[in-house]
Amino acid sequence: MLRPIVLHPDPRLKKHCDPVADLSDELRELADDMLETMYDAPGIGLAAPQVGSLNRLIVLDCAKDEEADVDPRPLVMFNPEIVASSDETNVYEEGCLSIPDHFAEVTRPKVVEVAWIDRDGNAQSETFDGLWATCVQHEIDHLNGKLFIDYLGPIKRQMITRKMQKLKREKARE
Repeated sequence: MLRPIVLHPDPRLKKHCDPVADLSDELRELADDMLETMYDAPGIGLAAPQVGSLNRLIVLDCAKDEEADVDPRPLVMFNPEIVASSDETNVYEEGCLSIPDHFAEVTRPKVVEVAWIDRDGNAQSETFDGLWATCVQHEIDHLNGKLFIDYLGPIKRQMITRKMQKLKREKARE
């Protein structure tokens, strides 16, 4: 089921999410809904706060590409945690489904090792590089109440926030 995406500014996007203590069918359904919502948007990652749920849950798929002959690789991560990161960095132009039509270059570690619990309750760990590394860091930031615009200077961040407030006012009038 598609879920509405929470738009910035919204206090839920600035909250630190609590760890998932027990995987329930309800949380697995949330993960499925998040994947469906992410693909529909379209996006390559989505965090639970972006659909109004304050659980430590992210979904991502940086392999999806309709033009290329690449199979999707949807990942569901409960309680994801970066356990190691490289000193080498990458700069990617990032966007966010909660901040539509706004993009900015963000510098992050090029390689990260992430540990998480999968949808079956099994502990997983993987090293991510490039776009996958950027995406997983961006989504984990959401779980800690941090947005990609928090990496920007105050003037640019305020400008984007003002534009988003205007967009939300316009959508409320519709």
